[in-house]
Amino acid sequence: MKYVLMTVTVCLVCLLAGWLTVRFLFKNRNAGRGKKIICSVLCGILFACIAGAGYFAVYYHAEPVCDDALLSSETAEVREIDEGWFFDGKGTENALIFYPGGKVEAEAYAPLMKRIAEKGTDCFLVKMPLNMAVFGWKKAETIMNEYKYERWYLAGHSLGGSAAALYASKYPEQIEGLIMLAAYPTKKIDDDIAYLSIYGSEDGCLEKDIYESDRQYWPEDAEEHVIENGNHAGFGSYGKQKGDGNALISSAEQQTETAEQIIELIEHQQ
Repeated sequence: MKYVLMTVTVCLVCLLAGWLTVRFLFKNRNAGRGKKIICSVLCGILFACIAGAGYFAVYYHAEPVCDDALLSSETAEVREIDEGWFFDGKGTENALIFYPGGKVEAEAYAPLMKRIAEKGTDCFLVKMPLNMAVFGWKKAETIMNEYKYERWYLAGHSLGGSAAALYASKYPEQIEGLIMLAAYPTKKIDDDIAYLSIYGSEDGCLEKDIYESDRQYWPEDAEEHVIENGNHAGFGSYGKQKGDGNALISSAEQQTETAEQIIELIEHQQ
């Protein structure tokens, strides 16, 4: 959510800067009021576009370990699809659709997806416009229409989790479960949806006050798991995240524990 607020703030600041710039330029000129307003708006839009391009151009990149995770193995075939990547493991009944965190390259979650697929649940890692899941929160629908599974699960990290929760709140009949990694919903999740919230004990990015207050939107039988010594960025493989706490375990260890918790939830639903 904070990435959305930051984006809106940047655009508003640039619009204001454009307006003030044009007022200064035309202060002692005889241009009509209409021309000043039009120029102010156009200049503001230009500033916003430039700032927006710069803002979205900076994001967290996947680490080299992700390259190996995107290669097929004996236990999981990996192939690129229009929506991102498909991790085809030994499972045939269950599938998980995953939304990446805000401003994080989707490939950074390939190691986690590979672990889950190898344990029996096929995974779809979704590539988002401008690396922001809020701009592609309905992409799960496209995947569900194209592939056929008995049970669908939706998951996401951070802002991706909030986007996944938005989809789950609007289309509860389409999914069996929702997995939130260091994330929280902003709308009520249906009580029939299996819900699992996971976060690291050393997470420095998760807004815990909002997380706690938004428990009101959790389903009645929601489950929660805290990864001891894990942090915010450890769910992916993209390095240190600004403002995050220091993890006392490796990203690989955090992802392994996360995969085990997700598989346990899915197996419990069968």
